[in-house]
Amino acid sequence: MNIREELEKLKEGLVLQRDELRVKVSLAKMEVRDEWDKAEEKMDRWLCKLEDIGGEAADASEDVMGSAKHLGEEIKTAYERIKKHL
Repeated sequence: MNIREELEKLKEGLVLQRDELRVKVSLAKMEVRDEWDKAEEKMDRWLCKLEDIGGEAADASEDVMGSAKHLGEEIKTAYERIKKHL
């Protein structure tokens, strides 16, 4: 699996997890809401970054894609922490 495929798979999973958590967070404590807000900011930046990568030439640098993957992993970790609190 190449890095583009990994990013697409990560995106699909995170969007699904985001939708599920959005409902639960609305009923959660302030502590979880704060972490949710931070994760949402990162998610918005990450989705924009993925769009930029998709719009670039097929040879987008490995550094750019690696950076996008790292940010996606940060979001995944944040979502997992939030899910444990719910």
